[in-house]
Amino acid sequence: MHCRIGDLRCKELIDVNTGWRLGYVTDALFDLRTGQLVSLVAPGPFRLFGFLGRCEEYIIPWACVKRIGDDIILVDSPEEPRRTKNTRRGR
Repeated sequence: MHCRIGDLRCKELIDVNTGWRLGYVTDALFDLRTGQLVSLVAPGPFRLFGFLGRCEEYIIPWACVKRIGDDIILVDSPEEPRRTKNTRRGR
């Protein structure tokens, strides 16, 4: 099975431990030295019904990805996914 990076954006991340829907893949992080995919990025949850924007993004390490299906990506993270500050909006 082949999958392009653009195809990942159409897939939803779901944590198999908690059943949480983490959202759709918005970005991917690569190691520029080796060219390997390091992690996937999903948007954080909305704050106050979306009026205050979103929380920090979820960073899902590639080692936590267990299965990639047609519509979803199952991830197995032992704790809550690490969040990072959303730097795209100048925060």
